[in-house]
Amino acid sequence: MMKHKALTMAQVLAVGAMVASGTPGFAFAEEKTADVKSNNYCANIADAAADARFALQKAELASMEKEIEGRLKILEAKRAEYEEWLRRRNEVLKRADETVVAIYSRMRPDAAALQLINMEEEIAAAVVARLNPRTASAILNEMEPARAAQLANIITDAPKRVASNGRKD
Repeated sequence: MMKHKALTMAQVLAVGAMVASGTPGFAFAEEKTADVKSNNYCANIADAAADARFALQKAELASMEKEIEGRLKILEAKRAEYEEWLRRRNEVLKRADETVVAIYSRMRPDAAALQLINMEEEIAAAVVARLNPRTASAILNEMEPARAAQLANIITDAPKRVASNGRKD
């Protein structure tokens, strides 16, 4: 019996010596079990973690896509607004027929100013816009300043003005 205890004692001393000397590859059974469990846990949740990352990225991309779609709608609305303004501006300029412009360009500035004052604003602005700059400035000089400024605003600021009827001029 003593022999058996002596072996056990020898084994205990050998293990103690291995632990004290830091023998590589030696670990307690409990530590090995903990390492195996933690490695298994990491391996088991790796797919779930990757799926969660992908789901988060997908949600962020969907959010960005909605934001871009919203911005595209705003840009499309602005483009349509600009096209409408351009169409109306071209329409107004067409109203000022070449013959009418030729007539006003040959008139005395004071007489042309009196007639343009009594015309519809858009048509008067279109006529003034199609005159050569020297003639147009002479005619505007003969008008009262408020009316001349109003016509100049129509010519230069058309997309920014909003008439009382709700449409842009």
